[in-house]
Amino acid sequence: MRIGAKLALGGLAMALSVPAVGALVQKKVPYFASISAGKARMRAGPGRTYPANWLYQRAGLPVKVVAVFEKGSWYKVEDPSGTQGWILGALISDTRTALVTGGVAELHDSPRIAGRVTWRAAPGVVGRVSKCARGWCYLDVKGRGGYVETRSLWGVEAEETL
Repeated sequence: MRIGAKLALGGLAMALSVPAVGALVQKKVPYFASISAGKARMRAGPGRTYPANWLYQRAGLPVKVVAVFEKGSWYKVEDPSGTQGWILGALISDTRTALVTGGVAELHDSPRIAGRVTWRAAPGVVGRVSKCARGWCYLDVKGRGGYVETRSLWGVEAEETL
């Protein structure tokens, strides 16, 4: 019994001393992510000494990561308007979100144009995306969701599969 407890504690100590595998794996850029903080400064370079060009005050806003500096401590991102700059890595999340662009987007009960429209989302609305395939993604906006054509969204590629 004591040997088993020692092995368990030793295994736990090793697990805590080794970084998570996900933290070691770098995604290939470019890829979409989102801003995780309610306030995030975009800077001219990868460091706090560079001037802040922009202050984002919208958690969940999708961004495209175009470069990574110092193993993820800073990310060069592009926002939906095309502005590029550097954001502290701790303020970027892998959570996939998208921004409704163009006109009002119709959210359908199934990923097809003939599907029943369950909701409509105005331009500028941000939601979590999932189940993307064949030009459609499921968009969830605070618990209300449906399938939207990817051409109405910024934050996913046209033929991306999630």
